[in-house]
Amino acid sequence: MKEFNHYSVLLEETIEKLNIDPDGCYMDGTLGGGGHAIEVCRRLKAGRLYGIDQDGAAIEAAKLRLTRFQDKVTIIRGNYVNAKALLNSLGVEKADGIVLDLGVSSYQFDEGERGFSYRYDAELDMRMDIRSTLTAKEIVNRYPEGELYRIIRDYGEEQFAKNIAKHIVRERKKQEINTTFQLNEIIKAAIPAKMRKNQHPSKKTYQALRIECNGELDVLKNALDDLTDMLNPGGRLCIITFHSLEDRIVKTTFRQKENPCTCPPEFPVCICGKKPEGKVITRKPILPGEAELAQNSRSKSAKLRVFEKY
Repeated sequence: MKEFNHYSVLLEETIEKLNIDPDGCYMDGTLGGGGHAIEVCRRLKAGRLYGIDQDGAAIEAAKLRLTRFQDKVTIIRGNYVNAKALLNSLGVEKADGIVLDLGVSSYQFDEGERGFSYRYDAELDMRMDIRSTLTAKEIVNRYPEGELYRIIRDYGEEQFAKNIAKHIVRERKKQEINTTFQLNEIIKAAIPAKMRKNQHPSKKTYQALRIECNGELDVLKNALDDLTDMLNPGGRLCIITFHSLEDRIVKTTFRQKENPCTCPPEFPVCICGKKPEGKVITRKPILPGEAELAQNSRSKSAKLRVFEKY
């Protein structure tokens, strides 16, 4: 296994917004290579960090990188959607800060055999947790054309989704689509040449397949209530997103938790009884600065939003 490399995007900004208490309890729900976790641990004294990741390679890499902080960190293999149950099983009910970095790691993109990248010829996989059964290959070869169209349109925001789905179904009747380069050629044929100039034609479709394969949007939606519930008063939830679908979920949920009232605007007083859970710290998302963009081009779509519990 090659070294698990992952540039931690918006690292300084995230650590600053966490307002770390040296004796507090923190959770990194997407541990990855441990970039954010290391910086949290450096600021802890009697405090503790719980790191969760579903990728076995990430877990092993994080254990190595966090060895010097082993008295301050507990590493758990799992999905952050189950964070509440995972931490409760260890006797932990509340945290003073939680981080989610929703980006696919550089390692996952660059390790060709994982099938995340259209740049390497590999089997279509895209599983973040190799213990799961659904792969991108299964989606491409088994999903009905209408479902493929919906996924590519909604999760990839791809304007040629209908044509791509049609081409996939037509080609898989001839032979099974097994590899990334096979899929690349099919997508390329489905998109007009003049529309392929600014970015790789497969980019949006690969995003869509990855989201479907890993249930990424459902996981995020289903996790947010538990994550905010886990916070102590004054605790903060910091979430870094990498595309508009994720960001929209986070932005909308944070706003609803800050202002949950469902009364009609003409009502003079609130009668629904719904109380705010906290406040949004970031009225606008925090974006990478010029220095970070120059160092890591993959950070250009990153957005950090922060919510503080009452």
